[in-house]
Amino acid sequence: MAMLHTVNKSPFERNALDACLRMARPGAGVLLIEDGVFAGLRSTEVADKVSKAMQTLSFYLLWPDLQARGFNEKRVIDGVKIVDYNGFVDLVVEYDTVQAWL
Repeated sequence: MAMLHTVNKSPFERNALDACLRMARPGAGVLLIEDGVFAGLRSTEVADKVSKAMQTLSFYLLWPDLQARGFNEKRVIDGVKIVDYNGFVDLVVEYDTVQAWL
């Protein structure tokens, strides 16, 4: 049973991403929303951690939240899929369950 994990806290302020990565099973998805989008940016302290986790997990990033924080797709780690609100809904339907990391 594949799970979608949503992370809405900055990895530079909270440990939600670390907790998520410890618990996520291979085949799961991780959707970065709100301040969680900072985890999807290249050239940061957590970029290598996310890139390594992408070997077994699928990563998604919510486009409107990225834009709201002043970034564009050029700053996103290669392989992280950018989705809009419709894509968010599609992910919720695609995965069996959703776990929010607050």
